Amino acid sequence: MKIEESKRLKKLPRYLFAEIAKIIKEKRDQGIDVISLGIGDPDIPTPKGIIDEIQKEVENPVNHQYPSSYGMSSFNEAVADFYMNRFNVKIDPANEVIPLFGAKEGIANIAYTYVDPGDYVLVPDPSYPVYSIGTMFAGGQIHIMPMEEKNNYIIDLDNIDKDIAAKTKLMHVNYPNNPTSAICSIDFYERLAEFALKNNIIVCHDNAYSDTYFGDNSPASFLNAGGSKEVGIEIYSLSKTFNMTGWRIGCAVGNREVIGSLGKYKSNVDSGVFNAIQYAAIKAFKNYKEYSGENNKIYKKRREMVTGILDNIGIDYHKSNATIYVWAKVPEGHTSKSFAKLVLDEANVVVTPGSSYGKFGEGYFRVSLTISDDRLKEALDRIAGTF
Repeated sequence: MKIEESKRLKKLPRYLFAEIAKIIKEKRDQGIDVISLGIGDPDIPTPKGIIDEIQKEVENPVNHQYPSSYGMSSFNEAVADFYMNRFNVKIDPANEVIPLFGAKEGIANIAYTYVDPGDYVLVPDPSYPVYSIGTMFAGGQIHIMPMEEKNNYIIDLDNIDKDIAAKTKLMHVNYPNNPTSAICSIDFYERLAEFALKNNIIVCHDNAYSDTYFGDNSPASFLNAGGSKEVGIEIYSLSKTFNMTGWRIGCAVGNREVIGSLGKYKSNVDSGVFNAIQYAAIKAFKNYKEYSGENNKIYKKRREMVTGILDNIGIDYHKSNATIYVWAKVPEGHTSKSFAKLVLDEANVVVTPGSSYGKFGEGYFRVSLTISDDRLKEALDRIAGTF
């Protein structure tokens, strides 16, 4: 029997990181030692206190029943306390928070919540592929917002076509940024909120990396900007901050109407995040300084390892003190894919070609810091050996 896939599924490109995993498997099946610097999946274990919490709550039979799509009140209150302590942002736990199965789910589902076929969605380029994929599945029209090195990868709001802006329903933004590791200022968030209000656009800010940083200048939240709650929401993920990628837990916070509509959609397509995982997330939020602080010491050391090698072999990279990535230029004479192929073929190391994140990612590659120090050093030595 052969049943045709839906037209929307046929339009879907192969998911970048699924392709990377396939390449790694094929090489390893041949007995080749491949080191992957591609996928941003922390190698550091989830903190023990979080693990202890979920083990305790898994045994409580009260948690074995259906959870609420809108979250436990104690989880929502923990999110609100975290936002006040970390960002000095006041959140109403009853109306301005909803748990997510990780940021990816929320990013995809916000499109289904608001985007009708033909509606425009503003998407940064280069960027996390799900911004575009969610839009495509909902039938929306993607309009690219270039993020260029000359602007320090900050979106040029003045360069967005006014006619397109007038027809836009939703706008995706992400700082600290994946893949470039760029950070923006509060001033940018203020201008973003003003732009969105003027054009009646919902801002969906992906805040997955705000607590992976090095130094005293902690990245801000979009919700620190005046008027931000009038125009949008922020999606916060526990995946990178607390080494919980496999746990699938995050939250959306901000505009109560948007949160309510997202909850209306989610209550019809999922049955809520397992309560035991929400309890574990509460433990994480209450101890964020301790847990994230330990992570950041490790990532700082690894970033310095990567940038030191890149300096030695003469490869330029974006100077940043945030995220788990280094964004670098490919050597002269290469495209993003040709350089990634060279490194894979000659060094058996995986780096992610920048073009995989959009056309404005061409000419760059991304290195992930989510691998043990000794394996990272070996990978970097292998790369250096190709020059």
